[in-house]
Amino acid sequence: MANVSSSNGLEKRPKLRFPGFDEPWKVFKAEELFQNVTDKNHPDETVLTIIQGKGTLPREQAGRNIHYDDASLSNYKKVEQGDFIIHLRSFEGGLEMANEAGIVSPAYTILRCKRPHSSLFYDAYFHTDEFINHNLSKSVEGIRDGRQISYEAFKWLGIPYCEPTEQEKISSLFSVLNERIAKQRDLVESLKKYKRGVNNQILSQIDNSYNCRLGSVCEIVGGGTPDTLHTEYWGNTVEWFTPSEIGKTKYVNNSVRKLSDIGLNSSSAKLLPIGTVLLTTRATLGEMSIAKRECSTNQGFQSLIPHTDRVSSEYLYYMQIIIKPWCEKYASGNTFREISKSALSDCIIPIPDRTRQNQIVKLLSSIDMLIGAEESILMSLSKIRHALMQQLFI
Repeated sequence: MANVSSSNGLEKRPKLRFPGFDEPWKVFKAEELFQNVTDKNHPDETVLTIIQGKGTLPREQAGRNIHYDDASLSNYKKVEQGDFIIHLRSFEGGLEMANEAGIVSPAYTILRCKRPHSSLFYDAYFHTDEFINHNLSKSVEGIRDGRQISYEAFKWLGIPYCEPTEQEKISSLFSVLNERIAKQRDLVESLKKYKRGVNNQILSQIDNSYNCRLGSVCEIVGGGTPDTLHTEYWGNTVEWFTPSEIGKTKYVNNSVRKLSDIGLNSSSAKLLPIGTVLLTTRATLGEMSIAKRECSTNQGFQSLIPHTDRVSSEYLYYMQIIIKPWCEKYASGNTFREISKSALSDCIIPIPDRTRQNQIVKLLSSIDMLIGAEESILMSLSKIRHALMQQLFI
């Protein structure tokens, strides 16, 4: 490796290399590769926000209601395209790369590489498991959400450096892969948007005479949590779902934690039958999944047990397009927003005859299957990218 020497003499050899590259990578202290930039007094530059895993975005395009005082912009830090940013969540997601020039909050640390390099190379490296879990963790100060990255500790970390030509090879690979993943993600989002449009069109074609109160077509049942200090309340008998497990898939089968029969009977948790629509109604509002087996939930739910002579589980599930906004509108509370059982019962949804319900379910299920197939491709591409990141940098 020409004209490159490491001050600490450390080297590393990645498990996977491109043909023609066999020299070991040098390992430098971070401060030898990156300088801490504090260029201020650029109030007319574009204000950027940080999106974890995606880099920077002009604040007005971020879709976030973020308020800031224009008078304070002179104190914001200038970033150039390709700079790296230590942000408030870097301890869990790595460093982010600036996709464009602009200014960012003075709470962030701006890093600019001193040597010839490819920014995409370091963007990939700064998101590897090795860097986040084994390297960056040494620079973390504080606990929980108060954690932050100390530059004084960061500057002593060992950061690999290889020839710019090898960096470019690796960067080109990730550039192609990132573009493919972005297109696949856009396809998934387009299909979800199409599904929402179809759902809205279906609802517009159902006569108002079919409208019913949600509470009249299903039993609404809350949940509970047994005392965690009683180990005998917890076991492997009864599935016990929490809101974080709901909404990712149409059906749910296995919960992370399970109750014992004693735990179920010693709390306000209820045994729910197969086909219950699990509905989150506290903090996380309006997420839904259908239970594939008997189960229970914690208190963050008001689950829907359909009166099967009136409505099917699957049809209720697809009424999320009405139920979720209702939950968000009528939830109350300061610490945790929550919708009550009585307020949820008053939600109005159309209940056509079962033949029409089945037609609607069949159509929307077919779109869900297509979305699921494309999401599987997206997941596979992301796994390939993750695996390459670990092999090319370790």
